[in-house]
Amino acid sequence: MKRVVHFSHFFIPALVFSLIVIISGIAGYKFKDGFNMGIDFRAGLIQEVQLVPRAFSLNYNGPGNAVVSLNNTALTITVSGVGVQGYSAQYLLADYNTVGAFAQALDQAEGISANTVVPGSTAFKTFVLDTQAAPILPDTASGDYWVHYLPFAAEGVPLDDVRSALASFGNPAIQVLGDPADRHFMIRLQDSDLGSNFNTANIGVALENYFGAGEMAVTSSNYVGSRFSKNLADQAVWLLGGTLVLILLYAAIRFKFQFAIGAVLGIIHDALIMVAFIVWTRMEFNTTTIAAILTILGYSINDTVVVFDRIRENIRIFPDDDFETLLNRATTETLNRTFITTVTTMLAVVSLYIFTTGSMKDFALALMVGLLSGVYSTIFIANGFVLLWDKKIKRKPADKETVKA
Repeated sequence: MKRVVHFSHFFIPALVFSLIVIISGIAGYKFKDGFNMGIDFRAGLIQEVQLVPRAFSLNYNGPGNAVVSLNNTALTITVSGVGVQGYSAQYLLADYNTVGAFAQALDQAEGISANTVVPGSTAFKTFVLDTQAAPILPDTASGDYWVHYLPFAAEGVPLDDVRSALASFGNPAIQVLGDPADRHFMIRLQDSDLGSNFNTANIGVALENYFGAGEMAVTSSNYVGSRFSKNLADQAVWLLGGTLVLILLYAAIRFKFQFAIGAVLGIIHDALIMVAFIVWTRMEFNTTTIAAILTILGYSINDTVVVFDRIRENIRIFPDDDFETLLNRATTETLNRTFITTVTTMLAVVSLYIFTTGSMKDFALALMVGLLSGVYSTIFIANGFVLLWDKKIKRKPADKETVKA
């Protein structure tokens, strides 16, 4: 017979350790002014920028108006207006190898003037339009409409450099979007950092002063009000609460009530451990963090259900054994499965942590902590409560009847 590990001997020390961690997290939340709220939960201005140089300028000197639009695959120019026979011309990025070839194709369109500011032989990965400029092309006398490009050999810009460039705006939240080589950033300024004379163009001015004129394009700019950010935070709380209720119902239907309570206490434990970790590491609390917590809760309840299933099976196989022996045997029998599942999952998560950056790296780090917490809570917290229920609550009425007899 396989040797049974007496995990029940460690329930009380594990409970004390968990309480210390959880209380420290609650204390940290109070004395560190709560979470380090990320971009998703702060009222203020959200602006996406790419630190990319100018490729060429566009002008239109024909009848009507010419409107330019750009996506990941093509640049489109649409001409329309009163008394003008409108048309639309699309230029696929994949059809051109260099900035010069692309600009030359645009220059051949009626009324369009394209002037490169980089060598014509420059290879480009993609083009970027500055959304702060009106999409209607100006004539030559009115100025230029600039199109930026992302070079093939572009390297990522350190996040600290972007923070230094925007140091005059207080403490902006900055997040890397996508591949670091794309130099794409999301910048969030809180309402308190926006002065009465603030203009959305101020961010671009600060970045160009630091990185050089013409080296920046705004790809998106939005303002999020305090009511919206509060609603988003409230929805996150309801989402976590609803998840706990649904898990309680599921476990209560599948197992006895004390097992359901044990399962819910286990995942509440995991959530509070994550709170302590996020508070003390000052990791940004955003929608990605919530996704990580929900993933951890799902992993933890899955592990707990496997152990509880084995306990229920052992009750039928060994009806004469006491509950503590049944619980220790079930936990021991599922230990190999728990270990293999955790290690294989951890390999994928560690790879994410090593080879990614920004919010995805934080997501992977949170998952690593959560995976360990999930295994720990299944073995010690959830099982410990079920054993406590069996010893102190379930047995108490029977003991009283015995005494009366």
